[in-house]
Amino acid sequence: MLNRVVLVGRLTKDPDLRYTPNGVAVANFTIAVNRPFSNQQGNREADFINCVVWRKPAENLANYMKKGSMIGVDGRIQTRTFEGQDGKTVFVTEVVADSVQFLESKGSSSQGNQNSSGFQQNRNQNQFQNQNQSQQNQNQTQEDPFKNNGEPIDISDDDLPF
Repeated sequence: MLNRVVLVGRLTKDPDLRYTPNGVAVANFTIAVNRPFSNQQGNREADFINCVVWRKPAENLANYMKKGSMIGVDGRIQTRTFEGQDGKTVFVTEVVADSVQFLESKGSSSQGNQNSSGFQQNRNQNQFQNQNQSQQNQNQTQEDPFKNNGEPIDISDDDLPF
């Protein structure tokens, strides 16, 4: 059995940080995740997914991220029930985050980034990928793998990972 969720989206509001009676931090938050296709009107729709994270990651999320911040969530789906104030059973489905990744620095998200088209999100992801590729290219140019002109290299069997 497998219950794994990976999401990338923007916070719809500031995380709600609270503490249990035993002093354990818990943050509830909702992220908007753009769908990978457009509707009949040509607009990108989003899903609004409720999440919860516990302990130190909850405090970090509340302290460093705010409405509009792009985050990555890795966790599992959980369902729970409780009795509402009207006496009826309330069913809740949410993502319990094992980890939350900050995909942009504090304060770099502005109101202009919060559009429903997903353009800014894609642009940010492309910038992130381009930065990674340029770092990889720099690493590759620093050490030439062909510097021995294809001649055998001196390596011990103990140095091999297999």
